[in-house]
This record gives sequence, structure tokens and C-alpha cells, in this order.
Amino acid sequence: MKLTLLNSTLKADFDIIEKEMELAIQSEIELLQKASVQLLKAGGKRIRPVFVLLSAKFGSYNIHTIKNTAVALELIHMASLVHDDVIDDAELRRGKPTINYTWNDRIAMYTGDYILGSSLEYMTNIHNSLAHQILSNAIIEVCKGEMDQIKDKYRFNQNLRDYLRRIKRKTALLIAVSCELGAVTAGADEKTHRLLYKFGYFIGMSYQIIDDILDFTGTEKELGKPAGEDLRQGNITLPVLYAMQDEKLKSRVLKVNEGTTKEEMVGLISAIKDSGAIDKAYSVSRMYLKKAIHVLDKLPPIKAKKTLRDIAFYIGKRKY
Repeated sequence: MKLTLLNSTLKADFDIIEKEMELAIQSEIELLQKASVQLLKAGGKRIRPVFVLLSAKFGSYNIHTIKNTAVALELIHMASLVHDDVIDDAELRRGKPTINYTWNDRIAMYTGDYILGSSLEYMTNIHNSLAHQILSNAIIEVCKGEMDQIKDKYRFNQNLRDYLRRIKRKTALLIAVSCELGAVTAGADEKTHRLLYKFGYFIGMSYQIIDDILDFTGTEKELGKPAGEDLRQGNITLPVLYAMQDEKLKSRVLKVNEGTTKEEMVGLISAIKDSGAIDKAYSVSRMYLKKAIHVLDKLPPIKAKKTLRDIAFYIGKRKY
């Protein structure tokens, strides 16, 4: 997330979140410490903490309370990335070596579990049973999403509903919950936090679809991994589903496996880009973006609302 989208006050609070995250991953076990720090230093857009902070503006904003929710949600996201990398046998994450590549799968899994445990510790500072219920349900759904991803690998006969359900659990849910929990933690009314959940859900769906498009349109330097790597790893995304509507292209896609070479992927990526599949995927992303803006229009007219709108359009137009 480009911090130019945030005002100076929120940037100061965002810096507090970053420092808290550094504290959260501290461990007296040297290997666990090194692995956790490696993941934290790999960076990220930190969109979940940003949504927590902005959504909290619709209630009684107190950074010393809100920071616990923001840190917890970003740590859950980080833990899911570690587990994702093990599932995908990924060597790079944002252009840097993954924990499983640097050490091994066992170290990576324990690191992910440690980070998840740290997130729950932060949530104990939030004395709100609704917040805990929302978070626990979200963790369950994220785990289901991880299982979906394993089950759906190289399953080329999946449909649009399968894909949308998977990205909801993989990405949209945590963004939706970030918006909802920011408001709940700040004591916003039920109507407001439910609207913010819907906004976050629609933004999250748009965000993941853009991510899946960028896997074909971005460069290796921008992506931090080879273009088309998601497909080579067996992840069937929206552009692929649309591309397979062409029978000739479908026959090429069906041949993809872990042994497919980089050179073979270059030709296939080019064919997918020429098929119109990318434009069709963009249209679905824009549909979710419009729904998000429609929900946003129903929220009270405070300054944070404009920032949420700006971020929504940034997400819809991002190139990497």
C-alpha cells in the first residue's frame, strides 16, 4: 500500500503498527526468530492494518486499542503466507527466499504456527466477545481455503463458483474482517460494521482477481516470481478459466504441470493474453469494485471514507 494515500496522522499510527509487529515476532529461540524476521522483512502492502485503522475511524478511535486488532490480523495473514509457500513448494516470496526454501518445510510450518499464536495473544487485549467470535470464524474459513487450494491443484475442470469460493477464503475474508473488526473494536454500531464487512469483501475479491491477472501481465521483477508461476503450480485462476473457453488453448493449458519449462510458459502466457481472457477477468474485478463503492456510499461522511475510496481505486488500477 502506498502510504501517500494516507494522511500524516494515520501514517504515524501505521508506524506504531510496524513497531508492534517487530515486537510480536520476538523469540528466545534463535532459529524461530531468524525465520520470523525474514518473513517480516520481505515486506508487503500491509493493507489489512490500513483497513483496520480506517474502519476504526467510524467509532471511538484509540490507536492503543486498535493496534492489537491490526497487528493480529496482519500476523494471521503472514502465517497463512508461510503455509501457502509450503503447499506450493515456493522458493520466492516477493522476490526473496521463502522460509521453507531457506530452511525446510518443518521449520516453515512451526514458524507459521508461532506467528499465528502471537496474533491470538494480541487479540486477548481486546475485551469484546463479538470480535473474538468474528476472528475465530475467520481463521476456520481461512483454513478451509488452504484445503481448497490443495484440493483444487491442477483440477482443470473446476468452475467459476469454485474459484470465487476459494479466493473469498484465501484473500477477501481477511480484508472483510479487517474492516469489520476495526469498526467493532472501536465500538461502531452494528449497521456500520456490517457495511464495512461488505465493503472489505468486495474490495478483497477485486484485489485477488487483480493479483491473478498480474501473474500473467506482470514481469518477474514486479511479481517477485516468474510470470505464470501460479498456473505452473496448478492454481487455476480466473484468466485461466476464461482462456480455457477456447478449446485449442484449453488443450495447451491441460498439459501444464510442475515440469513445464519457463520457455513453454512464455508461449502459453502470450496466448492467454491474446485470448481476451485478461479483459474478461478485469471486467469481473471492476464489478466487485463498483459494488464496494456502492456500499461505501451508505457509510457516514467522515474523512476516512474518502481515503477508503481512494484505496479502492488504487487497488483497481494497480499494476503490481
